[in-house]
Amino acid sequence: MTTDHPTRPVDVCLLLEGTFPYVSGGVSSWVNQIIRGFPELQFGIVFLGSRREDYAGMKYTLPDNVAWLTCHYLHDIQHNDKPRAHRGDAAEFEIIAKAHAHFRAPNGLDTSPEAVERMLERLFNGLMGRSDFLYSEAAWHFICNQYRQHSTDPSFVDYFWTIRAMHAPVWLLAEIAAKLPPARLFHSVSTGYAGFLGALLKHRTGARLLLSEHGIYTKERKIDLYQSEWIRDNRNVFEREASRIGYFRELWIRFFEQLGRQCYRAADDIVALYEANRLRQVRDGAEAARTRSIPNGIDLARLAPLRAQRDESIPPVLCLIGRVVPIKDIKTFIRAMRTVVNRRPDAEAWIAGPEDESPDYAQECRELVVSLGLADKVRFLGFQRIDALLPKVGVVVLSSISEALPLVLLEGYAAGVPAVTTDVGSCRQLVYGHGAEDEALGASGRVVGVADPQALADAAVELLEPAHWHAAQAAGIARVERYYTQAQMFDSYRALYGAAFATETA
Repeated sequence: MTTDHPTRPVDVCLLLEGTFPYVSGGVSSWVNQIIRGFPELQFGIVFLGSRREDYAGMKYTLPDNVAWLTCHYLHDIQHNDKPRAHRGDAAEFEIIAKAHAHFRAPNGLDTSPEAVERMLERLFNGLMGRSDFLYSEAAWHFICNQYRQHSTDPSFVDYFWTIRAMHAPVWLLAEIAAKLPPARLFHSVSTGYAGFLGALLKHRTGARLLLSEHGIYTKERKIDLYQSEWIRDNRNVFEREASRIGYFRELWIRFFEQLGRQCYRAADDIVALYEANRLRQVRDGAEAARTRSIPNGIDLARLAPLRAQRDESIPPVLCLIGRVVPIKDIKTFIRAMRTVVNRRPDAEAWIAGPEDESPDYAQECRELVVSLGLADKVRFLGFQRIDALLPKVGVVVLSSISEALPLVLLEGYAAGVPAVTTDVGSCRQLVYGHGAEDEALGASGRVVGVADPQALADAAVELLEPAHWHAAQAAGIARVERYYTQAQMFDSYRALYGAAFATETA
C-alpha cells in the first residue's frame, strides 16, 4: 500500500534513507527481514530518496503488515509558496550563527551550546521558517557574513547555492514530521536525514526512537564526498594545500556529522552490528549507556538445505554478490581475476548485482573486463536470487572499501560457501572469529587488504584448493549456526520493541 498522506497509526514507523523498498542490497534485505519477522506488528514506512527519477520501481513486495508507505525526495523539492521579499528576523539568524559557531568549534571559549538547543527547538516547533531562510534580507546578510568569515573557496555563487541545497531538505523533514500519524516507536536505520527526521519526531511526539546503524553513516558519506565529482573546488593551484580537502567537501562532511549527533542525542536505544562500530558511535557522540551490538542473523531453515544441492567438486567460480557501485570496488575484483585466470585457467568470475545505481561505473567495469582480456571469464549477471546462485559458487568474494556486517558472507556460510573479503567492517571477525571460543572454530575464508588485487587473487587461488576449502566451509557453517541466526537477532529486537512499548503505560 502506498500513500502520500498516511493517516493510520502503526506500531513501528521505519525511517529509511535510500534503501527498502526501492534499492536492493544488504540493508534493504535486513529491513524486509525485520518486517516479516514481526507479523504481529503493523509497520509504516517513510522512504527518503534523492530524486524521483533515481528509482525505477520497487525491488521488494511490501509485506502484508505494512500499513502504509510514504515517499519523499529530498532533492526534488517543489516550493508552492511564491517568493516574496521580506526583512526576516535578524535575531533568528543570530541564534543560527551562534549554533554554527558551536558546530565548528564545540570546545571553543566563545561558542554557545545552548544556541544549538534554541535553534533546534524553534525548528521543531515551526518557528524558524523555510521562507525566511530562502528569501529574506536577514538570510542574505547571514550567508554573506558567513562566507566572508569562514569560506576558503573564492566562489560566493557556489557557496550560496551549496548552503541552500544543504539546508533545504531540513524544512521538508520538518513538514514530514508534522504530518505523520502516530507510532508507538520510530525506528531509523541510519543517521543522516532519516536519523534527523527521527530526532524531529521524537521531539514532536515523545515516542521512543530506536536507531540501528549497519554502517556508520557519516563514515560512508565521507567516502562518497571524497569521491564526488559534483563538489566544486575553485581554488587555483597556488591557493590549495595538499593537506586539506576542499572547503565545500569539508562543509558537507560537517553537516552530516551534525545530523548524526542530533540523532544520537535523541535516540533512546542505539544499535550497532558489531563492537568496533559501537565504539565508533560513542566516539562520534552517542552516550555509551544507550548503545549495544546486535549482529545480523540469517534464515538457516531456508539456506542450510542449499548445501545438499552442491556438487562434490568445488566449482572454480568466484562470485561477488552486490551492487555494482564504487564503494564495492568491483574493479579490484576484476583486476584480481587477471591473476587468478593466469594460475587457474578454469576459473570464472560472476558479478551478481544490479547496475542501475551507478551506470557510469558499471560501464567502466565492463570496459575494464574487455581491456584485461577477460570477456569470456567475467560475467555480469544482474540481480540474482541467492537460493539459485550459491549452490553453483565456489567462493564468495567481497572487495568493498567499506562495509558493516555483510549479510552476503553469512548467507554464503549457511549455504556452505567460504569467502575472501577485504579487511573492512566486521569481516575479520566473521572470517577468523571474535573471542577464544569463536576463533577456535577456525578460518572460514581469507581476509586481505583494501584495493589489493594481487592479495585478493592469491587468497582466492589458495582457498580453491580442496584442503583449505573444506576446512573453511566447515568453519563457516559452524560459525553462522552458533552466532548469527535469525532467531537470535529477532529475540534481541523483540526485547527492544517490547521495552519501547512498555514505556507507553509506565
